[in-house]
Amino acid sequence: MSMTDPQLLLTERVQQALGTAFGPEYAEEDPLIRSSQFADYQANIALSLAKRLRRAPRDVAQDLLGALDQTGITAEVSGPGFINITLSDEWIAEQAERLLQDERLGVPKVTPQTVVIDYSAPNAAKEMHVGHLRTTIVGDTLARTHEHLGNRVIRQNHLGDWGTPFGMLIEHLLDVGEEEALRRLAAGEGNAFYQEARKKFDTDPEFEERSRRRVPLLQGGDPESLRLWGEFIEYTKRYFNKVYAMLGVTLTDEHIAGESMYNPMLADVCDELEKAGIAKISDGALCVFPPGFTGRDGAPLPLIIRKRDGGYGYATTDLAAIRYRIRDLKADRILYVVGATQSLHFQMVFATARMAGWLTDDIRAEHVQIGSVLGSDGKMFRTRSGESVKLTDLLNEAIVRADAVIADRGYEPEVREQIARKVGMGAVKYADLSVSHDSEYVFDFDRMLALTGNTGPYLQYATARIRSIFRTGSIDPGSVTGPIRLGHPTERALALQLLKFGSVVQAVADLSEPHRLCGYLFELAQAFTAFYENCPVLKAEDEEVRRSRLALSALTLRILLQGLDLLGIDVPERM
Repeated sequence: MSMTDPQLLLTERVQQALGTAFGPEYAEEDPLIRSSQFADYQANIALSLAKRLRRAPRDVAQDLLGALDQTGITAEVSGPGFINITLSDEWIAEQAERLLQDERLGVPKVTPQTVVIDYSAPNAAKEMHVGHLRTTIVGDTLARTHEHLGNRVIRQNHLGDWGTPFGMLIEHLLDVGEEEALRRLAAGEGNAFYQEARKKFDTDPEFEERSRRRVPLLQGGDPESLRLWGEFIEYTKRYFNKVYAMLGVTLTDEHIAGESMYNPMLADVCDELEKAGIAKISDGALCVFPPGFTGRDGAPLPLIIRKRDGGYGYATTDLAAIRYRIRDLKADRILYVVGATQSLHFQMVFATARMAGWLTDDIRAEHVQIGSVLGSDGKMFRTRSGESVKLTDLLNEAIVRADAVIADRGYEPEVREQIARKVGMGAVKYADLSVSHDSEYVFDFDRMLALTGNTGPYLQYATARIRSIFRTGSIDPGSVTGPIRLGHPTERALALQLLKFGSVVQAVADLSEPHRLCGYLFELAQAFTAFYENCPVLKAEDEEVRRSRLALSALTLRILLQGLDLLGIDVPERM
């Protein structure tokens, strides 16, 4: 971890003091160091430790204080046994200078693990809607963050590209005519084409029967069925790549690992689980009954892995996928960035994988639950006609609205278009990522495009403002070396915030919580704004102060840019 982060450094020091004062068995205790309104930090360990030592908390705190290395800090016992810790300005400045010289800005390089991240996962041959926004950008941020830490990331775009919908789509294509169907798909009429097929499937028994007969042909490798299926997949790739390019996410064709990929593995998965005694026939279907899962009636809840008719469902595919990711991809950690409504499903899949011995204590499988996007009425975000909002329509509207925000700034048309695209996409992505991924949020263009408050444009504007300082002074921010000296309280507050970056990035990866990085960057931008308003940079009172403030500005710019890059947010040079 980053050892410029004061909280981590203080944790190490207090743990050493615990070992010295009370014995080595206490050296691994969590010192419970928190930010404090009475000092920079507060260590609260004495209160909980006093019960075990059967001593007064203040006495425990005094002994701990006596053993504490106070180089660069001032510490005192307060109240019933808190230890208030204040960092010296010199110590903060020294750590900030170290950070300025660190190309990784305090972000640690971890012992590499293989992290498989399952995200985005739209349905092939259908247009992406607003519900796919969160799974795509949350997963992409986690992929970027793990890669930056040094992990080997394997992206998996688990497309819905198999099963009954494709029997239905192929038959509708044959009815319409292949040439006409492909023309319509290329023209962006995928949703309409799918809805026509769905309506026929629901109302025309003969069409439904044909569609169902087509599925085993497709799954059995019938060449003509596979050829037509491939046409839908090619259309799908082109369309998805267009959306991913708009969003600026890192998914490509090589990351596609759809349901179809696992089709050859499904029978073997069932055989393995059945032979191991984990799966058994129940009412004609092959089922697993993981312990601890019951229905409303209290009866054991089945995970159906082979249906009565011999077909397979999502559970079989997900079991084949987790086995493949562990055995073939050698995953140490698997993240499933999928809607919160699938929570029970994944709990049962993970439980079955543990029963089978695929998922062990050395391998982490986690469901990164994604909450819903709501409209202003507090209900699922939809068009006025009640349909799902197309993601491309939403993104295009974000760009149009962003253009209106910057319209009066005198940019050339081409520059203005580039800025509007970056601001619009940044606004949408940041508004989503700044909310805990398992929470719902209300989609509101006016709020997310605001240049004030916790928004993407506010952070983009903060970087543009810092760049303008260096542009005005004809200074390359990369050439600034310090030294750093802290005089004004806002300088100190900014430097202290800068030191926390590395541990925040680590926490995002450890906890799969991108909103922590958003919160940190917003607080950093606020700290810089206060500094900027109180401390002249280019017109500082003397050269030493000027150099120090330029160093703080350069370091802030680097961290904001790095943090926004991890969020997948592009930043315009000017705003």
